[in-house]
Amino acid sequence: MPIVIAILVVLVVAAAIVGLLATRQPDTFRLQRSISISAPAQHIFDQLDDFHRWPAWSPWEHIDPQMTRTYSGAERGVGARYEWNGNRKAGQGSMEISRSEQHSQIELNLDFLKPLKAHNITEFTLTPAVSASSNADPAHADFTVNWSMSGSNSGMAKVMGVFLSMDKLVGKDFEKGLARLKSICES
Repeated sequence: MPIVIAILVVLVVAAAIVGLLATRQPDTFRLQRSISISAPAQHIFDQLDDFHRWPAWSPWEHIDPQMTRTYSGAERGVGARYEWNGNRKAGQGSMEISRSEQHSQIELNLDFLKPLKAHNITEFTLTPAVSASSNADPAHADFTVNWSMSGSNSGMAKVMGVFLSMDKLVGKDFEKGLARLKSICES
């Protein structure tokens, strides 16, 4: 019986420590990755602004070969919508383009339904890597493509954050996707 009580005390203390650490987690998160791509701005932008092209470069498209995909709304740009439903690893959710500025920025509302509910904002920005004094055509310059995601960090997300940050959880996927995007755009 004393061993059972000792184990219970250890578990209660451990839970209290995790709870305290969770309350110290920030209320929001933001992660981002960038890559330089040498391709026409339109070519890069077209890969991002059209969900039909995402299977070629998105790091999550091949997690579940049986995953179902539904496209609705606009064909591309603002109002284009993409929904997926897959296994436990792929989860279920939707994305909708809420802002699309030709050659410069795309913003998405990203909603996860499974395995955990969450609403995040994802943004892609294209910045020409052309110096201010250069006469080069910015539509055909090298571009820095920045991929970011931000959202609220509450409840179970804060508890999970004690053990694994969103940056560590998703950052490598962003890097993988950007590398694939670069390969497609530069080939």
